[in-house]
Amino acid sequence: MPEIQAFHGVRYDLGHVGSLSDVVAPPYDVIGPELHSQLYKQHPANVVRLELNRDEPGDNETNNRYSRAAQFLKNWRSEGVLFAESQPALYVYHQQFTLDGQTVTRRGFMARCRLSRFGEGNIFPHEETMAGPKQDRLLLTRATRANLSQIFGLYPDPQNVAQDLLERAVAGVAPLEATDHLGVVHRLWPVTDLQLISQVESVLGPKAVFIADGHHRYETACNYRDELIGKQGPLRSDHPANYVLMMFIGMNDPGLLVLPTHRLFRGLPAMSADDLIQRLGDSFSTRIAGEGADLATTVWDEIETGGDQGTLGLFTQKDERWVVASITAAGKARMAKVAPEHSAAWQGLGVSILHRLVIDTLLEARDLPKPRYVHLVGEVIEGAESGEFPLSALVMPATVDHIRSISEHGERMPAKSTYFYPKLLSGLVINPLE
Repeated sequence: MPEIQAFHGVRYDLGHVGSLSDVVAPPYDVIGPELHSQLYKQHPANVVRLELNRDEPGDNETNNRYSRAAQFLKNWRSEGVLFAESQPALYVYHQQFTLDGQTVTRRGFMARCRLSRFGEGNIFPHEETMAGPKQDRLLLTRATRANLSQIFGLYPDPQNVAQDLLERAVAGVAPLEATDHLGVVHRLWPVTDLQLISQVESVLGPKAVFIADGHHRYETACNYRDELIGKQGPLRSDHPANYVLMMFIGMNDPGLLVLPTHRLFRGLPAMSADDLIQRLGDSFSTRIAGEGADLATTVWDEIETGGDQGTLGLFTQKDERWVVASITAAGKARMAKVAPEHSAAWQGLGVSILHRLVIDTLLEARDLPKPRYVHLVGEVIEGAESGEFPLSALVMPATVDHIRSISEHGERMPAKSTYFYPKLLSGLVINPLE
Protein backbone atom coordinates (compact mmCIF):
# COMPACT_ATOMS: atom_id res chain seq x y z
CA MET A 1 0.00 0.00 0.00
CA PRO A 2 1.58 3.33 -0.99
CA GLU A 3 1.59 5.70 1.97
CA ILE A 4 1.57 9.34 0.96
CA GLN A 5 2.24 12.32 3.14
CA ALA A 6 1.90 16.10 2.94
CA PHE A 7 5.17 17.93 3.57
CA HIS A 8 6.74 21.34 4.07
CA GLY A 9 7.87 21.87 0.50
CA VAL A 10 10.73 24.25 -0.24
CA ARG A 11 9.81 26.75 -2.94
CA TYR A 12 11.15 29.86 -4.65
CA ASP A 13 10.16 33.22 -3.19
CA LEU A 14 8.95 35.16 -6.20
CA GLY A 15 9.76 38.39 -4.39
CA HIS A 16 13.42 37.41 -4.74
CA VAL A 17 13.54 35.76 -8.14
CA GLY A 18 10.77 37.55 -10.05
CA SER A 19 9.39 35.10 -12.59
CA LEU A 20 9.12 31.40 -11.73
CA SER A 21 9.74 30.67 -15.43
CA ASP A 22 13.31 31.96 -15.06
CA VAL A 23 14.33 29.56 -12.30
CA VAL A 24 12.78 26.19 -13.26
CA ALA A 25 14.33 23.55 -15.51
CA PRO A 26 13.54 20.20 -17.13
CA PRO A 27 14.80 17.00 -15.46
CA TYR A 28 18.58 16.51 -15.49
CA ASP A 29 18.51 13.66 -18.02
CA VAL A 30 16.99 15.72 -20.86
CA ILE A 31 19.20 18.81 -20.49
CA GLY A 32 21.66 18.95 -23.38
CA PRO A 33 24.74 21.22 -23.49
CA GLU A 34 23.00 24.11 -25.28
CA LEU A 35 20.01 24.15 -22.92
CA HIS A 36 22.34 23.74 -19.94
CA SER A 37 24.20 26.89 -20.90
CA GLN A 38 20.93 28.73 -21.56
CA LEU A 39 19.55 27.84 -18.12
CA TYR A 40 22.76 28.98 -16.41
CA LYS A 41 22.47 32.36 -18.11
CA GLN A 42 18.72 32.66 -17.58
CA HIS A 43 18.89 33.43 -13.85
CA PRO A 44 21.60 33.21 -11.16
CA ALA A 45 19.24 31.12 -9.03
CA ASN A 46 18.04 28.73 -11.73
CA VAL A 47 17.52 25.26 -10.28
CA VAL A 48 19.92 23.78 -12.85
CA ARG A 49 22.70 24.85 -10.45
CA LEU A 50 21.26 22.33 -8.01
CA GLU A 51 19.98 19.64 -10.34
CA LEU A 52 22.88 19.57 -12.82
CA ASN A 53 25.71 21.78 -11.64
CA ARG A 54 28.51 21.90 -14.19
CA ASP A 55 32.02 20.59 -13.80
CA GLU A 56 34.76 23.16 -13.21
CA PRO A 57 38.56 23.02 -13.64
CA GLY A 58 40.25 21.83 -10.47
CA ASP A 59 37.30 19.81 -9.20
CA ASN A 60 38.21 17.12 -6.66
CA GLU A 61 36.54 14.80 -4.18
CA THR A 62 35.60 17.59 -1.79
CA ASN A 63 35.06 20.52 -4.16
CA ASN A 64 32.92 19.54 -7.13
CA ARG A 65 29.58 20.01 -8.80
CA TYR A 66 27.78 18.16 -6.00
CA SER A 67 29.32 20.24 -3.23
CA ARG A 68 28.55 23.41 -5.19
CA ALA A 69 24.91 22.34 -5.56
CA ALA A 70 24.71 21.80 -1.81
CA GLN A 71 26.25 25.21 -1.13
CA PHE A 72 23.83 26.95 -3.49
CA LEU A 73 20.89 25.23 -1.79
CA LYS A 74 22.15 26.25 1.66
CA ASN A 75 22.83 29.84 0.58
CA TRP A 76 19.51 30.28 -1.20
CA ARG A 77 17.60 29.05 1.84
CA SER A 78 19.51 31.31 4.23
CA GLU A 79 19.11 34.31 1.87
CA GLY A 80 15.38 33.76 1.47
CA VAL A 81 15.58 32.89 -2.22
CA LEU A 82 13.95 29.61 -1.18
CA PHE A 83 11.54 29.20 1.73
CA ALA A 84 9.79 26.27 3.40
CA GLU A 85 6.00 26.02 3.33
CA SER A 86 4.63 27.01 6.74
CA GLN A 87 2.14 24.13 6.76
CA PRO A 88 2.38 20.58 5.35
CA ALA A 89 0.91 20.60 1.86
CA LEU A 90 0.03 18.53 -1.15
CA TYR A 91 0.77 20.33 -4.42
CA VAL A 92 -1.75 20.22 -7.25
CA TYR A 93 0.18 20.39 -10.52
CA HIS A 94 -1.23 20.99 -14.02
CA GLN A 95 0.67 20.97 -17.30
CA GLN A 96 -0.99 22.62 -20.31
CA PHE A 97 0.52 21.91 -23.70
CA THR A 98 -0.28 21.72 -27.39
CA LEU A 99 0.02 18.51 -29.38
CA ASP A 100 -1.10 18.03 -32.98
CA GLY A 101 -2.93 21.35 -32.80
CA GLN A 102 -4.92 20.39 -29.69
CA THR A 103 -4.54 22.01 -26.25
CA VAL A 104 -4.19 19.34 -23.56
CA THR A 105 -4.02 19.57 -19.77
CA ARG A 106 -2.46 16.83 -17.64
CA ARG A 107 -3.45 16.93 -13.97
CA GLY A 108 -1.81 15.44 -10.90
CA PHE A 109 -0.47 16.27 -7.48
CA MET A 110 2.83 16.02 -5.60
CA ALA A 111 3.31 14.39 -2.22
CA ARG A 112 5.86 12.40 -0.30
CA CYS A 113 5.55 8.68 -0.89
CA ARG A 114 6.91 6.10 1.57
CA LEU A 115 9.69 4.08 -0.02
CA SER A 116 9.60 0.34 -0.59
CA ARG A 117 12.05 -1.63 -2.66
CA PHE A 118 10.69 -2.86 -5.97
CA GLY A 119 9.19 -6.29 -5.37
CA GLU A 120 8.62 -5.65 -1.67
CA GLY A 121 5.54 -3.44 -1.77
CA ASN A 122 2.94 -1.96 -4.06
CA ILE A 123 5.24 0.31 -6.08
CA PHE A 124 6.23 -1.14 -9.43
CA PRO A 125 8.94 -0.23 -11.97
CA HIS A 126 8.62 -0.80 -15.70
CA GLU A 127 12.10 -0.03 -17.06
CA GLU A 128 15.62 -1.23 -16.36
CA THR A 129 18.09 1.11 -14.62
CA MET A 130 21.82 1.69 -15.04
CA ALA A 131 24.52 2.04 -12.41
CA GLY A 132 25.99 5.35 -13.69
CA PRO A 133 22.92 7.57 -13.30
CA LYS A 134 22.11 6.03 -9.90
CA GLN A 135 25.62 6.80 -8.61
CA ASP A 136 25.37 10.37 -9.95
CA ARG A 137 22.02 10.95 -8.25
CA LEU A 138 23.24 9.36 -5.01
CA LEU A 139 26.23 11.71 -4.85
CA LEU A 140 23.87 14.65 -5.38
CA THR A 141 21.40 13.43 -2.75
CA ARG A 142 24.18 12.90 -0.20
CA ALA A 143 25.42 16.45 -0.77
CA THR A 144 22.08 18.30 -0.85
CA ARG A 145 20.02 16.02 1.41
CA ALA A 146 16.98 16.78 -0.71
CA ASN A 147 14.83 15.51 -3.57
CA LEU A 148 15.31 18.24 -6.17
CA SER A 149 12.82 16.75 -8.64
CA GLN A 150 9.86 14.42 -8.44
CA ILE A 151 9.29 10.81 -9.47
CA PHE A 152 6.48 10.36 -12.03
CA GLY A 153 4.00 7.86 -10.59
CA LEU A 154 0.78 6.48 -12.09
CA TYR A 155 -2.06 5.03 -10.06
CA PRO A 156 -5.40 3.41 -11.03
CA ASP A 157 -8.37 5.64 -10.24
CA PRO A 158 -10.99 5.17 -13.00
CA GLN A 159 -13.29 7.86 -11.59
CA ASN A 160 -10.40 10.25 -10.81
CA VAL A 161 -11.68 10.53 -7.22
CA ALA A 162 -8.43 11.74 -5.65
CA GLN A 163 -7.70 14.36 -8.29
CA ASP A 164 -11.28 15.65 -8.34
CA LEU A 165 -11.14 16.23 -4.58
CA LEU A 166 -8.10 18.42 -5.10
CA GLU A 167 -9.53 20.15 -8.17
CA ARG A 168 -12.53 21.34 -6.19
CA ALA A 169 -10.20 22.73 -3.55
CA VAL A 170 -8.19 24.87 -5.99
CA ALA A 171 -11.07 25.99 -8.23
CA GLY A 172 -10.95 29.76 -8.52
CA VAL A 173 -7.60 30.03 -6.73
CA ALA A 174 -4.79 31.76 -8.61
CA PRO A 175 -1.90 29.32 -9.26
CA LEU A 176 1.82 29.76 -9.30
CA GLU A 177 2.74 29.59 -12.99
CA ALA A 178 5.80 28.93 -15.11
CA THR A 179 6.32 28.44 -18.83
CA ASP A 180 9.20 26.22 -19.91
CA HIS A 181 11.50 26.38 -22.94
CA LEU A 182 9.06 24.26 -24.98
CA GLY A 183 6.10 26.54 -24.27
CA VAL A 184 4.45 24.15 -21.81
CA VAL A 185 2.58 26.02 -19.06
CA HIS A 186 3.02 24.58 -15.56
CA ARG A 187 0.61 25.58 -12.77
CA LEU A 188 0.97 24.79 -9.07
CA TRP A 189 -1.36 25.11 -6.08
CA PRO A 190 -0.33 24.23 -2.49
CA VAL A 191 -3.21 22.55 -0.61
CA THR A 192 -2.94 22.59 3.19
CA ASP A 193 -6.48 21.60 4.30
CA LEU A 194 -5.82 18.71 6.73
CA GLN A 195 -9.21 17.06 6.22
CA LEU A 196 -8.84 17.12 2.45
CA ILE A 197 -5.29 15.79 2.66
CA SER A 198 -6.55 12.92 4.82
CA GLN A 199 -9.26 12.12 2.25
CA VAL A 200 -6.71 11.99 -0.58
CA GLU A 201 -4.39 9.81 1.50
CA SER A 202 -7.27 7.38 2.08
CA VAL A 203 -8.10 7.18 -1.63
CA LEU A 204 -4.47 6.42 -2.54
CA GLY A 205 -3.87 3.98 0.31
CA PRO A 206 -5.12 0.72 -1.28
CA LYS A 207 -3.84 1.48 -4.78
CA ALA A 208 -0.73 0.37 -6.62
CA VAL A 209 1.70 2.94 -8.01
CA PHE A 210 3.58 2.39 -11.26
CA ILE A 211 6.74 4.38 -11.93
CA ALA A 212 6.38 6.10 -15.31
CA ASP A 213 9.61 8.11 -15.14
CA GLY A 214 12.35 8.54 -12.57
CA HIS A 215 13.36 4.91 -11.96
CA HIS A 216 16.98 5.92 -11.27
CA ARG A 217 15.93 8.58 -8.77
CA TYR A 218 13.52 6.21 -7.02
CA GLU A 219 16.16 3.52 -6.57
CA THR A 220 18.60 6.23 -5.46
CA ALA A 221 16.14 7.33 -2.77
CA CYS A 222 16.01 3.74 -1.49
CA ASN A 223 19.82 3.54 -1.55
CA TYR A 224 20.16 6.82 0.33
CA ARG A 225 17.69 5.70 3.01
CA ASP A 226 19.53 2.39 3.43
CA GLU A 227 22.85 4.24 3.59
CA LEU A 228 21.56 6.43 6.43
CA ILE A 229 20.31 3.36 8.30
CA GLY A 230 23.73 1.77 7.90
CA LYS A 231 25.39 4.87 9.42
CA GLN A 232 22.84 5.93 12.04
CA GLY A 233 20.83 2.81 12.79
CA PRO A 234 17.05 2.54 12.31
CA LEU A 235 15.34 5.79 11.31
CA ARG A 236 12.20 6.92 13.06
CA SER A 237 9.11 6.03 11.04
CA ASP A 238 8.39 9.61 9.96
CA HIS A 239 12.00 10.46 8.98
CA PRO A 240 11.91 12.28 5.62
CA ALA A 241 14.46 9.86 4.12
CA ASN A 242 11.83 7.12 4.38
CA TYR A 243 9.94 9.00 1.67
CA VAL A 244 10.52 10.35 -1.82
CA LEU A 245 8.96 13.26 -3.68
CA MET A 246 6.47 11.90 -6.20
CA MET A 247 4.00 13.28 -8.73
CA PHE A 248 0.81 11.20 -8.78
CA ILE A 249 -1.24 11.07 -11.99
CA GLY A 250 -4.33 8.92 -12.45
CA MET A 251 -4.05 6.35 -15.23
CA ASN A 252 -7.36 7.62 -16.62
CA ASP A 253 -6.41 11.27 -16.71
CA PRO A 254 -7.33 12.51 -20.21
CA GLY A 255 -4.07 14.46 -20.44
CA LEU A 256 -1.90 11.38 -19.91
CA LEU A 257 -0.21 10.77 -23.26
CA VAL A 258 2.54 8.31 -24.16
CA LEU A 259 4.60 9.29 -27.20
CA PRO A 260 6.78 6.93 -29.25
CA THR A 261 10.54 6.63 -28.99
CA HIS A 262 11.90 5.76 -32.43
CA ARG A 263 15.39 4.34 -32.99
CA LEU A 264 18.32 5.27 -35.21
CA PHE A 265 20.85 2.41 -35.24
CA ARG A 266 24.61 2.68 -35.64
CA GLY A 267 27.08 -0.13 -36.10
CA LEU A 268 25.12 -2.31 -38.51
CA PRO A 269 26.57 -3.22 -41.91
CA ALA A 270 25.01 -1.40 -44.84
CA MET A 271 22.01 -3.29 -46.18
CA SER A 272 19.35 -2.76 -48.80
CA ALA A 273 15.63 -3.20 -48.27
CA ASP A 274 15.86 -6.55 -50.09
CA ASP A 275 18.69 -7.64 -47.79
CA LEU A 276 16.62 -6.69 -44.76
CA ILE A 277 13.52 -8.51 -46.00
CA GLN A 278 15.59 -11.63 -46.60
CA ARG A 279 16.94 -11.49 -43.03
CA LEU A 280 13.47 -11.02 -41.57
CA GLY A 281 12.34 -14.19 -43.35
CA ASP A 282 9.01 -15.72 -42.42
CA SER A 283 8.99 -13.94 -39.05
CA PHE A 284 7.46 -10.89 -40.72
CA SER A 285 5.20 -10.10 -43.61
CA THR A 286 6.89 -7.25 -45.44
CA ARG A 287 6.37 -4.74 -48.20
CA ILE A 288 8.48 -1.90 -49.55
CA ALA A 289 6.51 1.28 -48.90
CA GLY A 290 8.65 3.51 -51.11
CA GLU A 291 11.84 5.54 -51.26
CA GLY A 292 13.09 8.67 -49.52
CA ALA A 293 13.56 9.48 -45.86
CA ASP A 294 10.65 11.93 -45.88
CA LEU A 295 8.25 9.03 -46.53
CA ALA A 296 8.58 8.42 -42.77
CA THR A 297 5.54 10.63 -42.18
CA THR A 298 3.30 8.44 -44.36
CA VAL A 299 4.73 5.21 -42.94
CA TRP A 300 4.24 6.39 -39.36
CA ASP A 301 0.67 7.53 -40.04
CA GLU A 302 -0.10 4.03 -41.27
CA ILE A 303 1.53 2.33 -38.27
CA GLU A 304 -0.01 4.67 -35.71
CA THR A 305 -3.48 4.37 -37.23
CA GLY A 306 -3.23 0.59 -37.24
CA GLY A 307 -2.17 0.60 -33.61
CA ASP A 308 -0.45 -2.79 -33.88
CA GLN A 309 2.60 -3.25 -31.64
CA GLY A 310 3.91 -5.87 -34.05
CA THR A 311 4.21 -3.50 -37.03
CA LEU A 312 7.51 -1.68 -37.58
CA GLY A 313 8.71 0.88 -40.10
CA LEU A 314 12.34 0.19 -41.14
CA PHE A 315 14.48 2.48 -43.30
CA THR A 316 17.61 1.12 -44.98
CA GLN A 317 20.03 3.95 -45.60
CA LYS A 318 21.91 2.09 -48.36
CA ASP A 319 19.03 2.34 -50.85
CA GLU A 320 16.86 4.86 -48.94
CA ARG A 321 13.83 2.60 -48.85
CA TRP A 322 11.13 2.07 -46.25
CA VAL A 323 10.01 -1.44 -45.34
CA VAL A 324 6.78 -1.97 -43.39
CA ALA A 325 7.14 -5.22 -41.46
CA SER A 326 4.37 -6.95 -39.46
CA ILE A 327 5.14 -9.89 -37.22
CA THR A 328 3.64 -13.22 -38.28
CA ALA A 329 2.58 -16.30 -36.33
CA ALA A 330 6.03 -17.75 -37.08
CA GLY A 331 7.61 -14.56 -35.77
CA LYS A 332 5.60 -14.72 -32.56
CA ALA A 333 6.68 -18.33 -32.07
CA ARG A 334 10.29 -17.30 -32.66
CA MET A 335 9.89 -14.43 -30.18
CA ALA A 336 8.55 -16.82 -27.55
CA LYS A 337 11.56 -19.07 -28.14
CA VAL A 338 14.18 -16.31 -27.86
CA ALA A 339 12.52 -14.59 -24.86
CA PRO A 340 11.08 -17.48 -22.82
CA GLU A 341 11.82 -15.70 -19.55
CA HIS A 342 9.25 -13.03 -20.38
CA SER A 343 5.45 -12.93 -20.42
CA ALA A 344 3.37 -12.82 -23.58
CA ALA A 345 2.65 -9.14 -22.83
CA TRP A 346 6.38 -8.33 -22.83
CA GLN A 347 7.00 -10.41 -25.95
CA GLY A 348 4.24 -8.51 -27.77
CA LEU A 349 5.69 -5.04 -27.21
CA GLY A 350 6.92 -3.26 -30.31
CA VAL A 351 10.22 -2.31 -28.65
CA SER A 352 10.73 -5.91 -27.48
CA ILE A 353 10.07 -7.25 -30.96
CA LEU A 354 12.42 -4.70 -32.50
CA HIS A 355 15.34 -5.30 -30.15
CA ARG A 356 15.09 -8.96 -29.16
CA LEU A 357 13.74 -10.46 -32.40
CA VAL A 358 14.92 -8.14 -35.19
CA ILE A 359 18.21 -6.69 -33.93
CA ASP A 360 19.51 -9.39 -31.59
CA THR A 361 18.22 -12.51 -33.35
CA LEU A 362 17.48 -12.00 -37.05
CA LEU A 363 20.21 -9.41 -37.70
CA GLU A 364 22.55 -11.03 -35.15
CA ALA A 365 23.70 -7.65 -33.85
CA ARG A 366 23.63 -7.97 -30.07
CA ASP A 367 26.53 -5.65 -29.30
CA LEU A 368 25.51 -2.52 -31.18
CA PRO A 369 26.27 0.93 -29.79
CA LYS A 370 23.32 2.52 -28.02
CA PRO A 371 20.90 3.81 -30.68
CA ARG A 372 19.91 7.41 -30.92
CA TYR A 373 16.44 7.76 -29.42
CA VAL A 374 14.10 10.33 -30.98
CA HIS A 375 10.42 11.12 -30.53
CA LEU A 376 9.36 13.13 -33.56
CA VAL A 377 9.04 11.79 -37.08
CA GLY A 378 10.91 14.89 -38.25
CA GLU A 379 13.88 13.77 -36.15
CA VAL A 380 13.74 10.34 -37.81
CA ILE A 381 13.80 11.98 -41.23
CA GLU A 382 16.74 14.19 -40.23
CA GLY A 383 18.68 11.18 -38.93
CA ALA A 384 17.86 9.06 -41.96
CA GLU A 385 19.02 11.81 -44.32
CA SER A 386 22.28 12.29 -42.42
CA GLY A 387 23.72 9.02 -43.74
CA GLU A 388 25.00 8.26 -40.23
CA PHE A 389 22.57 5.43 -39.45
CA PRO A 390 22.37 2.24 -41.58
CA LEU A 391 18.94 1.44 -40.12
CA SER A 392 16.16 3.64 -38.73
CA ALA A 393 13.08 2.23 -37.03
CA LEU A 394 9.60 3.58 -36.33
CA VAL A 395 8.04 1.72 -33.40
CA MET A 396 4.78 1.99 -31.44
CA PRO A 397 5.02 3.17 -27.82
CA ALA A 398 3.99 0.98 -24.93
CA THR A 399 0.65 2.01 -23.45
CA VAL A 400 -0.35 2.64 -19.84
CA ASP A 401 -2.09 -0.75 -19.88
CA HIS A 402 1.19 -2.38 -20.97
CA ILE A 403 2.99 -0.67 -18.10
CA ARG A 404 0.49 -2.01 -15.60
CA SER A 405 0.38 -5.53 -16.99
CA ILE A 406 4.12 -5.97 -17.38
CA SER A 407 4.93 -4.33 -14.06
CA GLU A 408 2.50 -6.60 -12.22
CA HIS A 409 4.30 -9.59 -13.75
CA GLY A 410 7.48 -8.33 -12.04
CA GLU A 411 9.09 -7.55 -15.41
CA ARG A 412 10.77 -4.48 -16.82
CA MET A 413 10.45 -3.21 -20.36
CA PRO A 414 13.40 -2.54 -22.66
CA ALA A 415 14.96 0.90 -22.22
CA LYS A 416 13.04 3.84 -23.69
CA SER A 417 9.80 1.91 -24.11
CA THR A 418 7.74 4.94 -23.08
CA TYR A 419 7.98 8.70 -23.34
CA PHE A 420 5.51 10.65 -21.25
CA TYR A 421 5.20 14.16 -22.63
CA PRO A 422 5.71 16.73 -21.28
CA LYS A 423 8.43 16.20 -18.68
CA LEU A 424 7.81 17.34 -15.11
CA LEU A 425 9.66 20.49 -14.13
CA SER A 426 12.41 20.67 -11.54
CA GLY A 427 12.32 23.64 -9.21
CA LEU A 428 8.62 23.89 -8.49
CA VAL A 429 8.93 22.13 -5.13
CA ILE A 430 11.95 20.66 -3.32
CA ASN A 431 11.57 17.91 -0.72
CA PRO A 432 14.09 18.24 2.14
CA LEU A 433 15.36 14.93 3.55
CA GLU A 434 16.34 16.17 7.00
